[in-house]
Amino acid sequence: MQIFHKLDDIPPGFGPTVVTAGNFDGVHRAHAYVLCEIVRRAPVIGAKAIAVTFEPHPARILRPDSSLKLLTPTPEKLRLLEATGLDAVLLLPFGRDLSLLSPREFAEQIVKQKLQAREVHEGFNFHFGHKAAGTVEMLAQYGQEMGFKVVTYPEMKLRGEPVSSSHIRKLLGEGRVSRARHLLGRPFSILSTPGRGRGYGSRYTVPTINLARYEELVPKDGVYITRTRLAGECFDSVTNVGNRPTFGPDLFAIESHLLNFHPIELTPETEVEIHFLERLRDEIKFPSIDALRDQIATDVKHARRYFHLLKLRSQPVEPAPQREDQLNCGEQNNQGSS
Repeated sequence: MQIFHKLDDIPPGFGPTVVTAGNFDGVHRAHAYVLCEIVRRAPVIGAKAIAVTFEPHPARILRPDSSLKLLTPTPEKLRLLEATGLDAVLLLPFGRDLSLLSPREFAEQIVKQKLQAREVHEGFNFHFGHKAAGTVEMLAQYGQEMGFKVVTYPEMKLRGEPVSSSHIRKLLGEGRVSRARHLLGRPFSILSTPGRGRGYGSRYTVPTINLARYEELVPKDGVYITRTRLAGECFDSVTNVGNRPTFGPDLFAIESHLLNFHPIELTPETEVEIHFLERLRDEIKFPSIDALRDQIATDVKHARRYFHLLKLRSQPVEPAPQREDQLNCGEQNNQGSS
């Protein structure tokens, strides 16, 4: 997948294209449906499939006081977009110049002239241009004038819930990670590195790992059944998100206890990815360290049972070979369906 970081990066003659534009935060099921449609459609009409997105998220420029936390930071978003089979992504720098483009200018200068779009595919609530004044109805009118077709998709709902980035943020804020997983089409995850200052050597021998400071969205404080990927391996785990009140105030941490741990090579730069599968409980202030240890043992017992039942549910009739590129700590066979 080619990545263009500004309009001038697009080479002459790159088009024609089939385009979809948006923030794509989370790259959830509704996003994936539209993306797969443009990937399917592009070769049919002799075009390339391209997604247009923005860096930073427009809300961080237009509403700096909103303190928006992202479901997927840009590197993860690009990885998920690439997995759909897109030919390219245009990662537009969102600043004053872009924000002042009128809806017509956006359609003419970017969609028509730069991307040479033949088709534009958008969700029902797509807005574009200065002050988000452009609607899909306006885009369709521009398409008739400028020679591109507009395909509009209705709201997607699963079990009565809207598949949207804002609703998924709400679910995670309530700790409902299993429901968020259903709307995302995969477990919600965060990617960071080990917390620094813990004296990591070349050999890591402790089954509990802290994440470095993470600035984007995390689930509601509490204890979760998770899977943790580090050093190229996946471990069943129990993860605490919160302030660890038993140890005193202002000690926020994301800490995973690895259930099937063995000593591994680890550096401060090693990627640590935590996939949130199920919420176990709220954080509790325990009267003693011994009481905390007893609760951790109970949490681990519940997690082991969860993974045991998951393994039984997903056991194939005949073992299927797994490619090396399919390594994924998320649940492969228990994500729900659309």
